[in-house]
Amino acid sequence: MAGFKLIIGNKAYSSWSLRGWLPLVHAGLDFEEVVLPFDGPVGVLTPAIRQRSPSGRVPLLEHGDLRICDSLAIAEYVAELCPEAQLWPSERAGRAVARSVSAEMHSGFAALRSAMPMNVRREPFRLAAGPEVQMEVARILAIWTECRGRHAAGGDFLFGGFGIADVMFAPVASRFRTYGVSLDRTAQAYVDAIHALPSMQRWIEDARRETWLIDEYERVGRA
Repeated sequence: MAGFKLIIGNKAYSSWSLRGWLPLVHAGLDFEEVVLPFDGPVGVLTPAIRQRSPSGRVPLLEHGDLRICDSLAIAEYVAELCPEAQLWPSERAGRAVARSVSAEMHSGFAALRSAMPMNVRREPFRLAAGPEVQMEVARILAIWTECRGRHAAGGDFLFGGFGIADVMFAPVASRFRTYGVSLDRTAQAYVDAIHALPSMQRWIEDARRETWLIDEYERVGRA
């Protein structure tokens, strides 16, 4: 299957780009990758991205004449094209819960996103989090605990094998590592499993080779 082109932002900072990229990699699709760097805070529309993406944001998947502008929609599209990749759980109840927690991550946790922007190339340090961020962290850890408790026998990820739910939470695992969030054994094992993925290691290696810097995200936690 050919003809895929994925438009993304800086690998160091763009959590949504990571979410769009992982499903294509794990489905084994051959795709062209185009990086359009941000020239300011992630999410601020840049001319190059505006010219390419109908939504003015990344990721954007181009497949023939089709353009898909949202990371979760990209993941769903890939899951339909490549059912053998098993990006959703095989049984109905598992799929329902996986879609629920994926949608919750997709639409929520604004305080955590703001206080802990993704920066995969920073060395870990402990960031003092306010009460709203702590509440969101607690909710994420509760999701991980419940999913791993039900599906640990099937593998190292939220529903056993790696899937779209893990795609949605992979940038959070990165944030928790960067900002020194205290984790219990289950959550730490999950964060370690995400970072042990060859795809995640490749993304981080690529990010470390980038020369673009956004000062706002490099200064978080620094006096």
